Amino acid sequence: MGLLEDVVVNAKSAVNVVGKTAGKIVDISKLRISAGELNSEISKRYESLGRMVYDAQKTDNDATDLIKECVSAIDDLYEQLDAVNEQISAMRNRTICKGCGAENPQSANYCSKCGKKLEEPAPEEPEVYDAVPVQDQQSEQETEPEAEEPKNE
Repeated sequence: MGLLEDVVVNAKSAVNVVGKTAGKIVDISKLRISAGELNSEISKRYESLGRMVYDAQKTDNDATDLIKECVSAIDDLYEQLDAVNEQISAMRNRTICKGCGAENPQSANYCSKCGKKLEEPAPEEPEVYDAVPVQDQQSEQETEPEAEEPKNE
């Protein structure tokens, strides 16, 4: 009976690992779909920006404010796309080079494409310091005898 229980336990742990991996793949796929939708929206905004500039030029109208709004919207979409791409890279255990945008393993110190030094990820856990309460410090100072200054005779 012990062998059968071991087989069942090992099978359950294997199923858990496969389930977690499948869940990770699904999450990455959802993020990729989101990135694709953002790219599509960026393309649409570029197209409308081009039409706006063309129409303004053709009719001799000043469309500066509309152009600024459209450019701002495109910049916002690019920021969202960057955030999604960073999430995808983090889930794939990759880091993105700030110089050229290439993906590298998280363990890499330098970019494999451009050679630039990769930024190290910030530590996730804050440093822990041993703190002595103020009361304890004062009571220790009161109990210690003060050193007498040497007398010069």
